[in-house]
Amino acid sequence: MAAADSGTSCIIVFARAARPGAVKTRLVPLLGAEGAAALHARMVKRALATARKAALGPVELHCAPDCDDDFFRFCSNRYRVELVSQAGGDLGARMSAAASTALAAHARVLLIGSDCPVLTARHLRAADQALLDGPAAVLVPAEDGGYVLLGLTRSDKRVFEGIAWGSDTVLGDTRARLRELGWSWRELETLWDVDRPEDYRRLIESKLLDEHPATR
Repeated sequence: MAAADSGTSCIIVFARAARPGAVKTRLVPLLGAEGAAALHARMVKRALATARKAALGPVELHCAPDCDDDFFRFCSNRYRVELVSQAGGDLGARMSAAASTALAAHARVLLIGSDCPVLTARHLRAADQALLDGPAAVLVPAEDGGYVLLGLTRSDKRVFEGIAWGSDTVLGDTRARLRELGWSWRELETLWDVDRPEDYRRLIESKLLDEHPATR
């Protein structure tokens, strides 16, 4: 096993293929299946541009159901990211596997999705700096009770076990796991993500979709 590189972090972006009816399903009544898939694609591209702009180290796009998709190949070429098929199991198992693999080669890993358009390169750099200051983990909470970023300097599958993914207890349950492990952690400012019609309206009002994703 290669020694961990203390100079860089690995940023991992989790995303599903932008297939109509398979993504942003709670927005389908508002946008239609094609519209919801198009929004998802824009948000994935924004997340990748943000991760590249942070310039913390390599960026990986962890793909579901697998990497064999034209959209993912476009993302790989456009944003110069490695494509990795997500492991099996629930979201926790997939995140755990990704974190463990990344931390075998890097001292720090930042795990993000594509649902939070207000997450910027500044937030990613702040999370990385928080880990450099010593805690085992860093969290960027979400207003809905989840989190939009989890950064780690060590791996333990118990961080991800017994979590009701997609519920408003994710953040609280994760804090409980970290306490049980005796790990220190830091939390940064709470952000909002886009899952429901009211979130989409907030997104439109914010005009975030009007700006180039790499400008902040």
